[in-house]
Amino acid sequence: MLRYTLMRLGVFAGCLLAVGGLVYFGVLPRGLGDSNGMWIVLLALVVSAPISFVVLRKERDRASVHVVQRVDRMKANLEANRTQEDEAVDAAEAGAQAQPRAQSQPS
Repeated sequence: MLRYTLMRLGVFAGCLLAVGGLVYFGVLPRGLGDSNGMWIVLLALVVSAPISFVVLRKERDRASVHVVQRVDRMKANLEANRTQEDEAVDAAEAGAQAQPRAQSQPS
């Protein structure tokens, strides 16, 4: 997941530089007043999103598989813990029920 995030930030940084250059040279319009920096960042976000979606598809799928495997492993561990706890409770209850029966039988 870290690799995908860093790649996504790299695509954004490239778009930020490209958009900043295009605005500097007048190809794209400047923002109004002091909002030029915000305009460049927003435009870079809008441009980088579809590029990341297409270019980083394989990396995103790889990260998704890794996350699903971790979630499945955690679910299996939780289920194993629940099973152990249920077995311990059942054994304790069986021991508690067997004890009074042994005491109530005449010798």
